[in-house]
Amino acid sequence: MARVKRVTVVLANWCPHCVPLSLDNAKKLANDLSVDLRVLDIDKPEEEKEADRLVEEHGDYAEDYIIPQVFLEYDGGRVEHIFTGFSEGVSVTTARWQDLFHSRFYRELLRLQNGQ
Repeated sequence: MARVKRVTVVLANWCPHCVPLSLDNAKKLANDLSVDLRVLDIDKPEEEKEADRLVEEHGDYAEDYIIPQVFLEYDGGRVEHIFTGFSEGVSVTTARWQDLFHSRFYRELLRLQNGQ
């Protein structure tokens, strides 16, 4: 079974759904999985191209896509999109992060990552 090797979050520092909310939650996710966190800021030209590619190939893509978006990158090259922020409000994005951390998906992810 492939293991997660990195968590990537696509964000912008001006976005209240991103910083600190999703950045902190992405750090928790990476820490829980014992992997590195990669942060791609869409306002930094050297990171924007990779962020756009990742979202277009694996995420919720539109020309003006919603941020934050979070991806799991596995050994072997598979990429899985697991989270997109919610434009309805920061409280909705906060609730969806909590839903993720309490989900069966997350419990199973932790179990597999820890070799159980």
